[in-house]
Amino acid sequence: MLTMYDITIPPLKRTLTNLAQLLKKGEAYALAKEVDPTILVESRLIIDMYPLKRQVQIATDMSKGAAARLAGIEIPVYEDNETTFDALQARIEKTIAFLDSVTPQQFEQSESKQVTITIRKVDIQFNGLDYLQKWVLPNVYFHVTTAYNIMRQQGVALGKSDFLGPRK
Repeated sequence: MLTMYDITIPPLKRTLTNLAQLLKKGEAYALAKEVDPTILVESRLIIDMYPLKRQVQIATDMSKGAAARLAGIEIPVYEDNETTFDALQARIEKTIAFLDSVTPQQFEQSESKQVTITIRKVDIQFNGLDYLQKWVLPNVYFHVTTAYNIMRQQGVALGKSDFLGPRK
């Protein structure tokens, strides 16, 4: 039987690991084209959307926030000051290390745990399972997909298999 840990931590780790690989390809592309990598880090799909760096920040924030809330522990706070591929990679690594620190026992009965998040000064309440399935996973996938799309728009050679990662 799957547990809340099983449907939370492995998918988040895999998605962040795949995001790190996408960023490696993005940086390699910029360097091969002799373009300042910061241009790609600051790129957007359209003017009113967040840049690549913010997509990574949100995906990692969602991931660490979910793990902490469902495990009943404090959410690590990261400064949103990354401006390079190396800094974004370090943020992803730090987030994966945090996810690795959470145990299955901390997730016991988290499916029915009340979770409250505040968005634009409005409290939104979920039970743990709904929080994961209706908020966290869709948001993480959205921001990683948007990061992928920003890099594709800029010419980085990425395919669906890069987004999905290894088949294991």
